Amino acid sequence: MGETLDFLTLEVGSTITKANGFIKTSDNFLRHVAQGFAPTTVDQGNVGIGLKNAIDNLEETSGCSTDKADIFANSSAAGGLRVTVHGLTYNMTARAAREASLGAGAIIKMVTAGDLSEYDLEEIEEIEPNMIVLAGGVDFGARDVVLQNAIKIASLDLRVPVVYAGNSALKRGIENIFKKSGIELMIAPNVFPDVDVLDVEPLRKRMQELFSRNIIHAPGMNRLETLTTRQIMPTPGAVLKGAELFAEVAGDCMIVDVGGATTDVHSVTEGSPEFAAKLVDPEPRCKRTVEGDLGVYVNASNVLELAEDDSWLDRRNEVKAMPATDNEKEVTSWLCRKAVEVGVRRHAGTIGDLFTPSGKKQIIKGKDLSAVKWVIGTGGALTRVDGGEAILKSICTGPGKSLLPKPETRIFLDKSYLFSALGTIALEFPELVKNTFKEWIK
Repeated sequence: MGETLDFLTLEVGSTITKANGFIKTSDNFLRHVAQGFAPTTVDQGNVGIGLKNAIDNLEETSGCSTDKADIFANSSAAGGLRVTVHGLTYNMTARAAREASLGAGAIIKMVTAGDLSEYDLEEIEEIEPNMIVLAGGVDFGARDVVLQNAIKIASLDLRVPVVYAGNSALKRGIENIFKKSGIELMIAPNVFPDVDVLDVEPLRKRMQELFSRNIIHAPGMNRLETLTTRQIMPTPGAVLKGAELFAEVAGDCMIVDVGGATTDVHSVTEGSPEFAAKLVDPEPRCKRTVEGDLGVYVNASNVLELAEDDSWLDRRNEVKAMPATDNEKEVTSWLCRKAVEVGVRRHAGTIGDLFTPSGKKQIIKGKDLSAVKWVIGTGGALTRVDGGEAILKSICTGPGKSLLPKPETRIFLDKSYLFSALGTIALEFPELVKNTFKEWIK
């Protein structure tokens, strides 16, 4: 007979539902003892079926009991929350709101800056977002455009929540606009309260709260209500939370997740002091980027188009969701390497030259990864193909034109795909999760 689990995490993915079981040790860290999988049953109109099957699979393969387990859940089923973001200027408020939304696990379908046009409003209606983020103006700064955008959004008959994270001096006016329209409004602190100041974490938390409240309405998700009363996290938000705590105990880190459809890159770092003064725009310490065109199955054709050797293009028929033969595995490994290379370079900042009246000076745009001490691979592709560590090591070339991790950066493969599970538990037990990461890096 197996052990009685202390913690059970459930992850409802777009294709696979995962269950992970943990025992709390006497040394106060989590020991992973059980894992179960089942196809996500979105297509059957009830993801609860897949949840039950994953739990059953865990119990059958491990013999563990889930009866007394504290249950946590995260989800990326149905692609997560579709969000549109509207700010005042792109490089300031719109970009800041976009960073916060990505960190919360949202899928950004549209970003605008300045006055919302009639065509912008039509596009918002066509997107049918699950949530709208409105920002704009530093505190006690610009007013008119932000208020007008609020009025225009309120006029749309979308009936979806709006999160306002702009000029705090407009709070009362914004509240009145949406109250009259009957639209749910959530207020977050300004994401760009002052010039060169980013404050994205409060908006991330508000969005995750809304995610938890609204995801329960997806078909079959009410099954989770019978299993746990805790907040349901978006899976990318759980991974980022795990990354934050890992960085606290082990140093700056970057997590790369290559999937069948997308490549996600998360980083937790302030960058190197030597480059800080050259940064043009502020960057969040915790950053997530999603490359929706880079995947090893659904979007494999996009990656193959990046091949400099045409022989890879001739092997399209060897791209498989579950590679079995040596040739299929070789193609998946190549696709994974290319997705990592391109995805990380897009995530990383770049060094360039700016010509001024006083002469040429060096500037940096984007995220400086040169201080990263750990690069972690998670997800299916990187942890299952041969050579995952070598793939991650290949992008640790140090700062050049791109500000990449240095060659001495340590590589770690999350082979059991536990980062999202631990990030979910960290919502309530951060110290326990930090102790678990300390145990990992021993």
